[in-house]
Amino acid sequence: MSTGQLDLDYCVPERPVLENFNVNAKIPFGVSAEGVFHAMVDFTDFLRIVDTELVRKDMTRLEDMLMPANFSSMVGEFITSNLPKHCPTIAKNTYHNGHPDLLPAGKYQRKAAQHVGSDGIEIKASRYRKGWQGHNPEDVWLMVFVFEGGRPSDANTANEKMRFRFLAVYGAQLEKADWEFAGRSQTSRRTITATVVPSGFEKMANNWIYKVPESASKP
Repeated sequence: MSTGQLDLDYCVPERPVLENFNVNAKIPFGVSAEGVFHAMVDFTDFLRIVDTELVRKDMTRLEDMLMPANFSSMVGEFITSNLPKHCPTIAKNTYHNGHPDLLPAGKYQRKAAQHVGSDGIEIKASRYRKGWQGHNPEDVWLMVFVFEGGRPSDANTANEKMRFRFLAVYGAQLEKADWEFAGRSQTSRRTITATVVPSGFEKMANNWIYKVPESASKP
């Protein structure tokens, strides 16, 4: 196999498998596990198309180009935009920085709400299996898409290239008590955030929506 073909192989994400979804998972507002599955497939198809064209033009894959936080944000935004296509009972919140990301379809004028607490679903994507962060401790139905993939820093390490794949999807109703503010040093410039604590993680893990088999995933 040529080096060029090997690079193109890394542009083909691993597609999610419908059999790895939890038929007993509870998702509100009419969202189905099958709808989540199709939105995830949409993203892997999108990434395959983009990365393949980039590498064919001797450019860097998208996940190797963007800062990790920006790539994670893009994954979440893509799911937010595409999930309503497969689950018409929800709509993307069109309010700038509105919360939550997804609203009940037809309930809010122009599909826009500044902040309506638990009346919708907040979407996040992360490379981490726990310790997920938000801006504030709040009551919210949170859905997190956990994935693995390349990073820009991999070019400076001995790490092998990695194909993108979703590892898990978790979701549950969280309360303010399931969060705590994450501190920062006096010299840090990062935005103060809130982190999901063990009580919140337990709720989400008990209502897992998608998981790859443990034998196929990293510890």
